[in-house]
Amino acid sequence: MSVIKSKPIHPDFHRLLDFKDQSLIDLFCDLREYILSLHPDSNELLYHTHALTSVFSISEKLGDAYCMIPIHSNHLNLGFNKGTLLKDPQHILTGTGNLIRHIPVKHKTDYRNGKVKALLKEAVAFAVKDMDKPTKSIGQSISKIKKN
Repeated sequence: MSVIKSKPIHPDFHRLLDFKDQSLIDLFCDLREYILSLHPDSNELLYHTHALTSVFSISEKLGDAYCMIPIHSNHLNLGFNKGTLLKDPQHILTGTGNLIRHIPVKHKTDYRNGKVKALLKEAVAFAVKDMDKPTKSIGQSISKIKKN
């Protein structure tokens, strides 16, 4: 069983993650660890819809999320839930939705760099400022995955 140094992967998520290609699993685990190293108090909301997705939020609510990692069948992205509201002078975010923007991730260098680190920190700060009320949950993994 793969385990992140900072926090173990929730069993509901891990059960589905094991069906992915090992290279995607390794990339996901490293990106997850990187995000949690920048904001260890993040709650991790776990979903399985069109993609297996780990969402990082400053509360237990999806509306307070600042980024996510959707794992598709053969690729993953680093998504920013309110990406259109973030400063992106380097134009590293892609997408056409009303709010969400993402960075395609194929290699660790796609996110382990100063530009993405600054964007992640800005996204956390924006989420904190935008939050309606203080959270009761800190550093929790919250599974929204339906068990079969």
